Amino acid sequence: MYLIRRPDYQSDTTQFIQQLREQKPGLEKRQFDGRELLWDKKVDRTLWQDLRAGRVHQKAYVYYSFDQNGNDSIPT
Repeated sequence: MYLIRRPDYQSDTTQFIQQLREQKPGLEKRQFDGRELLWDKKVDRTLWQDLRAGRVHQKAYVYYSFDQNGNDSIPT
């Protein structure tokens, strides 16, 4: 703890943000509304479970396929 208190330092960025909030009082609400549009979504967990259950696993190499015995499936 300091015995002699110095004035609080505020960076230029902090001063700019405070000034912006004073000039545009509805700015924070608009920011939250914009975030809600893109990020804050309601997730239907049962729908996601159904989608994951119906997923078909892709083979390791999709451009060339082998049969169950490991032979080429392309006829020569």
